[in-house]
Amino acid sequence: MPPENASGDEPEWVGAWKEHASAFDRVKSVTMTLSESRPASWIAEEAAVSPNTARDHLRRLIDLGVVMATEQDGVRHYYPDPLYTRLRDIRELLEDTTKRELSEQAVALKEDIAEWKAEYDADSPDALRERAAVDDVSAELAYELTRAASDWELARYRLSLVQDAIKNYDTWTSDSSSVTI
Repeated sequence: MPPENASGDEPEWVGAWKEHASAFDRVKSVTMTLSESRPASWIAEEAAVSPNTARDHLRRLIDLGVVMATEQDGVRHYYPDPLYTRLRDIRELLEDTTKRELSEQAVALKEDIAEWKAEYDADSPDALRERAAVDDVSAELAYELTRAASDWELARYRLSLVQDAIKNYDTWTSDSSSVTI
């Protein structure tokens, strides 16, 4: 656990985060790391802001096309916009990687996926998760299977990004406005 600050009200790192990042940036940072939708009150607590401040910033993020919202049991929940996230990830690939390097990444990702298919004799990450849930599978093996399933899903997603970047490389690198986010 991080050391507490002098007042004892909050961890020292929260004070440093508040000093160096605006409330808007903290709300965006928390929201963009979500793997499942969360209510504004939860985001507010994680971002060290009031719930009203979080709601105001979340509305702005929705207007900017960065965040989406849904209703769950009468409560508004927020999550990263998948299209925004995808375009951001592709932009990062295009900024940091040549077309040749992208092709090499695609090959490496395909090799990883082929290895998981062969090693686990499975056609998909879901097949590994189903196998992990069977009663006679040890906790250790279940952990290994679910970890491999997560890695496999990430590799598939990353491969889809690389394939998009390769397919559109010439267009998107010649006109940076074509991949605005």
